[in-house]
Amino acid sequence: MHYIDRMKTATIPPVRIDPSLRQDMEASLLSGETLAALVETAVRHEVSRRQAQSEFVSRGLAAIQQTVAKGNGLSVDAVVAKLKIKLAKAQRNSSA
Repeated sequence: MHYIDRMKTATIPPVRIDPSLRQDMEASLLSGETLAALVETAVRHEVSRRQAQSEFVSRGLAAIQQTVAKGNGLSVDAVVAKLKIKLAKAQRNSSA
């Protein structure tokens, strides 16, 4: 861990953007915030979102494999039939 603390910082590649986007970015800065800080925050959030999405997909694929292996899944027809029943109930309740 001590090694990581002493690592030099790195930069991200420069990105060409439309001047109007730059103006919008600058206009959205919080008091005392720099453009670099905004970009770093945006990149961190996107990386975090992508990691979460990847983990979600992995869990979903694992669940599918587990269901197939156990053979206890529902058929498409059974799921659609249940959804149609729920829809019909909701439509009746909203009409009442």
